[in-house]
Amino acid sequence: MMNKFMISCEESGHICDKAQYDEASFVEKIKFKFHSLMCAVCRQHSKTNDKLTALVNKVKANNLSSREKDTIKSSFEKELNKHQH
Repeated sequence: MMNKFMISCEESGHICDKAQYDEASFVEKIKFKFHSLMCAVCRQHSKTNDKLTALVNKVKANNLSSREKDTIKSSFEKELNKHQH
């Protein structure tokens, strides 16, 4: 039974990405949660995805001034640099 929930980091990342767009099944979400409890790298990937999704959902590109776009771009690049290897 336990092996059914053991997945690779690659699969975990794929499920995490699918979950961001509400495309992951219930079973996939359970597998991801189980994996991320044991894997700090995948937990961090999930947190980074959450931040990026929140930022994208907040942005209305047609309504932003150049200054606002520059601020968002700078924030995004700063976050991205924190998590690059």
